[in-house]
Amino acid sequence: MLGSQLRKLREANGVTREAAGWEIRASESKISRMELGRVGFKERDVADLLTLYGVNDKTEREALLALARQANTQGWWHRFGDVLPSWFQAYLGLESNAGMIRTYEVQFVPGLLQSRDYARAVVMISHGAAGLDEIDRRVDVRMARQQLLTRPGAPHLWAVLDEAVLRRPIGGHTVMRTQIAALIDATKLSNVTIQIVPFSAGGHAAAGGAFSILRFPDAELPDVVYMEQLTSALYLDKRDDVDQYAAAMERLCVEAEPPDRTLALLESILRDYDREP
Repeated sequence: MLGSQLRKLREANGVTREAAGWEIRASESKISRMELGRVGFKERDVADLLTLYGVNDKTEREALLALARQANTQGWWHRFGDVLPSWFQAYLGLESNAGMIRTYEVQFVPGLLQSRDYARAVVMISHGAAGLDEIDRRVDVRMARQQLLTRPGAPHLWAVLDEAVLRRPIGGHTVMRTQIAALIDATKLSNVTIQIVPFSAGGHAAAGGAFSILRFPDAELPDVVYMEQLTSALYLDKRDDVDQYAAAMERLCVEAEPPDRTLALLESILRDYDREP
């Protein structure tokens, strides 16, 4: 966000990247990296650039300098660095600043909507050999992430779930009852939309697997497509790639049951679990 604002100011004042770099004793490529948000910000450098760009209004300067300080502040997830790989910490940074998160899941309930017992069962699948303390910390990360949905200025989460997600008894029937009940509660949040792709839909647009699309409040920032793998993740922000995934998400939303059917479907699935031992 800060990089985008600095680029707009530079271009509006007809300043080249080379001239901006000279002003802060840096290279043209350093200015490019700053404007793309790919390097840390020194508050002194930002202040010098604001002066160069003619930003003299005290309120505007302070707002941008505050962004610089915020950009250099570590996120809450850094205290879990011992159990979080760097490629996932990058996602948490994007997630925490997104205005809209659209996600499609074919196997698991999205992390932002998982109950604690369900989250533990999912962690155990991939990290069953880990100690109890590590497992607890991994679960704590998922629970901490969920505070995003109820904070002021919370993003809109739009989750499309394959019916298999709800029928697969991760952790057993008791855990799934609690998880389905948690999803029912989530449908009551004004910033959460859940759709279900029923088995009757047959094959559908996202045959390639789960993915998420993150959109940011600043229209100048590109959407990012995120796909998680076993030991890494893929981030896509090229327009053609993003457009293809956005089109797939739109088709999924059409093929899924409409949002106003979600509550009834979840309650029906919950009754099915209640009938099972």
